[in-house]
Amino acid sequence: MSRWFAMKNHDLATRRWVSCLALLMLGFVTACTNSGDEGAGAPGIVSVSLTDGPACGFDAVNVTVSKVRIHQSDSASEGAGGWTEITLNPPRKINLLDLNDPTQPNFALDHLGEASLLAGHYTQLRLVLIPNSNNPNPPFANSVVLSGTTTEIALETPSGIQSGIKLVHQFDVPPGQRVDLLLDFDACKSIVQTGANTYKLKPVIKVIPYTLNGIEGFVDEALLGSNVVVTAQIGGEIVRATVPNANAAPHPNRGKFLLARLAPAPNYDVVITADGRAAAVISTVPVQTETSFTSISTQAAPIGLAASPTQRTVSGTVTLDPAVDDELVLLTARQTLTSGPTVAIKFGTAGVAAGPPPGEYAYSLTLPIDPPTLGVYTPALPITLTPQPPAVGGQYAVRASADGYTAQSADVDLSAANATQNFTLTP
Repeated sequence: MSRWFAMKNHDLATRRWVSCLALLMLGFVTACTNSGDEGAGAPGIVSVSLTDGPACGFDAVNVTVSKVRIHQSDSASEGAGGWTEITLNPPRKINLLDLNDPTQPNFALDHLGEASLLAGHYTQLRLVLIPNSNNPNPPFANSVVLSGTTTEIALETPSGIQSGIKLVHQFDVPPGQRVDLLLDFDACKSIVQTGANTYKLKPVIKVIPYTLNGIEGFVDEALLGSNVVVTAQIGGEIVRATVPNANAAPHPNRGKFLLARLAPAPNYDVVITADGRAAAVISTVPVQTETSFTSISTQAAPIGLAASPTQRTVSGTVTLDPAVDDELVLLTARQTLTSGPTVAIKFGTAGVAAGPPPGEYAYSLTLPIDPPTLGVYTPALPITLTPQPPAVGGQYAVRASADGYTAQSADVDLSAANATQNFTLTP
């Protein structure tokens, strides 16, 4: 961990030095001081970075960012006065899926830039994207690449998004101080399939703490290449997701994962899944502070997943009533372990079904039949994992949800065969 903090401190120190140099050139000398004699009107610095978690069914999710706009009023319109802008020149095309492994040297961050701001209270940010501009051929400014393919598919960006994705977030800029903002762009929940090979961006972005903390560990390198996903959960709700480091061997971080920037809590459940494997669950993992790290495995004793040769599928439709054909519909398959927590084993999205009726979405989730292994967190590593069957073997609680509609859950038994489960969601 010492190297992590050394790298982090070096990165912050370098960027602060560059910021101070820029301010010195502008004459804003007091913004670089750390003493208590800053004037009330001294400007501060705001820095904005971007991060992301794993996406559902994509190898790439590309967006092209042109600027970040900041205002003190959460109701300020696009054309109002008083905006401060961080401009990317030229605009930067970012694959969000390059930002989901915090063990990489960039800590899964893309630094968009920084600007001088008058000291005060700010309430609105806008992330401005470049449109595809009716370009019929790749490369596109905004696009997706489906898993297992290489072809860019244009990503529709509604005109309102091009004027800036509005983020209402309150923060203070103290005189002569620096504020780091981190935008968490949830690619999985931001892409809606509206038809055959047609996708629309409906961005879901949160402003999260910049300070690095979290839950770290290693997975068996034999799992790499099998779509390994590691999630931190509370009560079956996924709080953070990541993927392990897959750099080619030999590499000191190969197989390492970091569930970063978690709110301090004593009861996270960490769930590790991969294609063709039973899940592994480490329960009651604490995160003590906003700067602490909790290790649940080591490179010498990484977490492995038992083979689950039998995989079965639950599929069906989700009908939205009233009908909407550009909504995100999320499916989650959960299991309640006999002597353990309720956890989400798999999650995915549904796409608009071809043809009428409107408002009908199709989904499919492939799930392991073999029971998860379970270990209870202890600081003494390694943590012992033992098979822990759910209350009913092969049974999942499948949940369908969409913004503005009441979620529904249904018990699905996959112990003997694939299953079909349809849902109708109403407000």
